[in-house]
Parts: sequence; structure tokens; C-alpha cells
Amino acid sequence: MMALNRFKLKHLVKQKNKSAIRANKLLQRPDRLLGIILIGNNFVNILAAALTTILCLRLFGDSGVLIGSIVLTMIILIFAEVTPKTFAANYSEKVALPSSIILKFLQKLLYPLVWIVNFFSNSLLKMFGVKEKKSDDDLSPEELKSVLENSGDLIHARYQEMLLSILELDKISIDEVMIPKNEIIGIDISKDIDDIGNFLKNSKKEFFPIFDQNIDDIKGIINLYGINSFLSSKEKDTDCLMENSEEVYFALENTALNIQLNNFQQDKKRVAVVLDEYGSVKGMVDINDILEEIVGELSDPHEKVKIDIKEQKDGSYLIDASISVREVNKRLGWDLPLSGPKTLNGLILENTETIPEANISLEVEDYLIETILIKDNMIKYAKVTKLKSPDLNEEEFD
Repeated sequence: MMALNRFKLKHLVKQKNKSAIRANKLLQRPDRLLGIILIGNNFVNILAAALTTILCLRLFGDSGVLIGSIVLTMIILIFAEVTPKTFAANYSEKVALPSSIILKFLQKLLYPLVWIVNFFSNSLLKMFGVKEKKSDDDLSPEELKSVLENSGDLIHARYQEMLLSILELDKISIDEVMIPKNEIIGIDISKDIDDIGNFLKNSKKEFFPIFDQNIDDIKGIINLYGINSFLSSKEKDTDCLMENSEEVYFALENTALNIQLNNFQQDKKRVAVVLDEYGSVKGMVDINDILEEIVGELSDPHEKVKIDIKEQKDGSYLIDASISVREVNKRLGWDLPLSGPKTLNGLILENTETIPEANISLEVEDYLIETILIKDNMIKYAKVTKLKSPDLNEEEFD
């Protein structure tokens, strides 16, 4: 009964399995369940001991007590304890569910005796400050992750990965998945309206921010529907462009992805401009960026393939330094520090404490990082090698 998988049991209860419902009710009060089991168990063992003692005394005299004790101990251990209980533990569902009928019957038949035993037992526990604890089968997110990770072939590896990704959303902030400010492609309304029209006509993106000369001065967001409406209008001017755009929707950089996904759903939005703590534009995020964290990268037939991590012949990796550290860890199975900067570029700059004028190499924990290309005060590419940990020998433990 105690070895039953509680989650399988709950599943069977939902399916209206009578034996499972009965077993589940018994497990709601483990003190009563243990009471009835141990009353029967101890009664049989003590009765067997008494009968064996009487029998052995008649057969062997005074030495029969010792002989009977040894023989009965072996018989009980093998045939009444270890063997059946090991079998029951290995096949708990097959044994416990049918046995619940007998246990339920005995619990009703011997209720007064069970009540007396439980009364004194619980009273004794209260004297020592032990309070009765209700069974709690609820799992924390970390425990649920462990269940998923150890589910084996019961859950397809792809689905397992997606479920684990959902549970990790609360640990990932927007600024780890957003489009950085320097990579935002938008529409500058200070430019010629015909050039803007041609740009929109040839573009395949689903949305663009509209700004006036500076990306920090965002006026609105135009989506695919707005673009089509603007291109189909007779008079194309700045006012028409703004009429077909949406009001800017803002999000803070440290917002967790699970919260932002919920915000998108509640506010019926798909795109947000990400602000830092000072209210300045830091980047943009859309709902697809969050969904990619769950289902993996979504293909875009109009987007050029960007290789951000490429393995080298020597076992190192050439990495686009704008990629997030968390993404590198996820894809390569590494454990680069996540407590500081979000990107590889930021991680390097934090450890050098300056913007390098020429390519450098440095060690960050168990990783050797070599800058490959530095441009516009940013590290564009870096070569990263995971250093092998030295083998520990016996002398190091002495």
C-alpha cells in the first residue's frame, strides 16, 4: 500500500477504478491503515510464537524455547516478511488494489480496536510535539522537473524537452530572448514616404517599429495587417502610416517569460518594446521569441539562416558573441556562469573590465575564450573551448 505510485493511483481514481478509489481512501488516513495492518501482523506473529513455544517445549523440553525461536524467526523472515513484502513492493499495484477489499473489511470489523490503538499512538506523538500531518502529494516545479527527467520512455524525448522548457520560463527574462536594440529594423518616418513604401513592399517581416530619427523615439508598431492597409491606400503619407499602426506596448527587461506570455495573452498583444530600468529602449520581443523557448526555433522561409555556433576541428566552438549565455549552455550542455551578463559579449567584457582594442584570450571558470572579431566597441565573434578538468588521483584524497 505504501509503495503505490500516488500519481498512477490518482490517474486510476479519475478513471473511476473502484479498487483504486478504495485504496486511495485508505491512504488518506495512514495511521488507521497502519493500525489495521500491524494489528493483524503482530497478532499472527505473536500467536505463532506462542504456539511454537508450546509445541517445542513438549518436543524438546527446556531447550525447545531456543530451538523454536530460531526456527520460527527464519520461517517468519522468509515466508511472512522478506519474500512477500519484496514481491509486494515490486508489484505494489497488483497486490495493493485487490488487498484493499480485505483491508477495508478488516478496518470496519476491527474499528474499535483500531480506534483505541490510534488514540494512544497519536496521543503519545502529541506529547512529543509531533503533529498529525495530512498527506500532501503536490509537487513543486523542481520536483516535477525531476519526475519528467526520470520518466524514461514513458514520455517522448521531444515532449519531455518542451515540458521542461515550460517549467524553466520563470527563470528566463525578456532580455535573454529579445532582439537587441542595435539589431532592430524599423521605419524612420523622417525619410521619404515612397522609400518607406518600397521598403514595406519588399519586406517579409510581420511587424516594424515606427520611430522618428532615433530608435528611442518610437511612435508606434505596424503589423502585417497595417502594412497591407497602408500599401493598398491611395494617399500614402506619414499620417496614413501612423493611422495603420498600433500603440506601442512596453515591457520591462527583467520580466520573466512566463509572466510576459501571460501579459501578451491578457492584453491581446504580440509585440513589446523592452525598456531598461531608466526607461530607455533596450530591444524588442514578440510572442514567437517566447514560443521558441518552448518548442525550439521556428523556421522563417524569408529569414536568412544565421549560424551562431559552429564547431571547429580542434573541438572548440566559434560563437556569435551576441548570443545569450543561457542559449550556449542549453545547446552545448555547458555551464557558463548565468548570474552576471546575459550575452557572451557581456560575459567577456565583465571579466576583462574594459573594451579590448585587440583580440585577447581569457579563462572563465572551466572555459578558454578567445576573441576573434571586435567591431564598434563590441565583440562580434569568439572562440570558446571547454577545458578538461584534471583527473583526481588517490594522492589528492590522502
